[in-house]
Amino acid sequence: MPARFNPTIIASYDAPEMAAFYTDLLEADPAPSWGPFSNIRIADGVLLQFAVPPIEFPPQHYAYLLDDAHFDRAYAKITARNREHWADPGRTRPGRINHEHEGCGVYLLDPSGHYLELITRPYL
Repeated sequence: MPARFNPTIIASYDAPEMAAFYTDLLEADPAPSWGPFSNIRIADGVLLQFAVPPIEFPPQHYAYLLDDAHFDRAYAKITARNREHWADPGRTRPGRINHEHEGCGVYLLDPSGHYLELITRPYL
């Protein structure tokens, strides 16, 4: 069996809030939660687990590949909720999306301060 990515734990200040944020934006499915984990499932059965770690954590970068229609719905939520966002990872082009790699992309921060990237075409 080839290696597959599943699951990952995303450090959170508020695990249920993070699970709700990602469920809404990524149109994910709720998953059973246990212990310190608030869980959701995205495509291919990948489990995202949100938990408050016992230590301080640096911001991470998480990128998600969406189809064009899903990107449009997600971007509409971002703008309707006045979430700060950028067309670039350096945050020099605020309030915009990019049209790189023959698709669209946007960067924003999640409720725990992680860098979230939504793209419509893979880099490779």
